Amino acid sequence: MSVLETTTPPLYRQEDVQQILNLAIARQADQGELSREQLVEIATELGISTENILQAEQEWIVRQEEQHKRQEFDLYRSLQLKKSFGKFIIVNVFLIVINLLSAGQLSWSLYILLFWGMNLGVKVWNNYQLQGEEYEQAFSKWYRKQQITEVANSIYLRVSNWLKGLN
Repeated sequence: MSVLETTTPPLYRQEDVQQILNLAIARQADQGELSREQLVEIATELGISTENILQAEQEWIVRQEEQHKRQEFDLYRSLQLKKSFGKFIIVNVFLIVINLLSAGQLSWSLYILLFWGMNLGVKVWNNYQLQGEEYEQAFSKWYRKQQITEVANSIYLRVSNWLKGLN
């Protein structure tokens, strides 16, 4: 008996099968990409119905799209944070200069700086929280806004193309 035969179990749990197949597919991926036909063929050889593999593929596509949207949302939040930080710096430097020129010392401008800075600190904290209910709510709100914008743009293009057709 070889070492391989004595150390491999006769049966594998579902999780173990998935891990082994993931490793094998990852090694296959090093050799090149798999076509959709190859994917269906592999699934068929594993006893997975074509219907199940196609449903899994559709679910994977939906997950990929959602992940892409979440990356867009995270980028949007980062850009908004940079914009807020820029406003904070510009306005507060201006207010500090006015305060120094008018009073000769820092007085009222410090209050604005501290309260606005505290607000900006909360925004920074929220920006780097990528999980939880608040993140999901903010993402949902942003996503709905994106969808409404896409629909409005689509309607606008259709109407403008229709009006051009009338001329």
